[in-house]
Amino acid sequence: MSITRRVSGLLAAGVLAAGLAGCAGPTAGTAQSGSTNASAGGTLTVYAAASLKSTFTEIAAEFEAANPGTKVTLNFAGSSDLVTQITQGAPADVFASADTKNMAKLSDARLIDRTPTNFATNVLEIAVPPANPASIASFTDLAKPGVKVVVCAPQGPCGSATEKVERAMGTTLKPVSEESSVGDVLSKVISGEADAGLVYATDVKAAGDKVKGIKFSDSGQAVNTYPIATLDSSKNKELAIAFIDMVTGSEGKRALGHAGFGTP
Repeated sequence: MSITRRVSGLLAAGVLAAGLAGCAGPTAGTAQSGSTNASAGGTLTVYAAASLKSTFTEIAAEFEAANPGTKVTLNFAGSSDLVTQITQGAPADVFASADTKNMAKLSDARLIDRTPTNFATNVLEIAVPPANPASIASFTDLAKPGVKVVVCAPQGPCGSATEKVERAMGTTLKPVSEESSVGDVLSKVISGEADAGLVYATDVKAAGDKVKGIKFSDSGQAVNTYPIATLDSSKNKELAIAFIDMVTGSEGKRALGHAGFGTP
């Protein structure tokens, strides 16, 4: 065979190989969960339950790193307050609730784009100041005369869970205040305004040595399941779906597990 014919054959083979490579899909393992190039430079607004603050702040940072030019704006509050804001027209792309009941309100109002995904669970724990001035050792101690206990308002997920535990244990609490979010309850315990507060186990862990946590067996009577969904009014649904993929993917599971959340 002549050199000319041999070179021509090699060139033809090279062109064919390049064409096949161009038609092939991406190499397995190269895609990153929660990353998308279609909405690069977009802004994503996420409304999330107060108990998700530290975890979602971490996940949002990872999401921005995976999607250069993207900005995630986070709004944390009690789930019921967030639902009120959304139903009144507040602009949001993603909603993460601390219970299924508040998510259902948006579903019933047809404000959710697709079926919500459950991504975490949480249980209540008693938070007391480090010195535990009221000597709280159990849930029933919260009902003792003179104990200043703070809880979440009943319309919120942690407040609803508190009521379930009260019924399960046959103990009625007389709180000195009912707060709109679990973060407000924790703040009153940290500041010393309350002898004890009912918050989530994840809040106790996040507070570190600012509070002392007291677990109780019947907390399992009120396990809260956390759902997340894209809002129908979202102007950046592709980016919203990618964010939810990160929350429910390996990165999100790692961050949630580290914070003390359970799996649904």
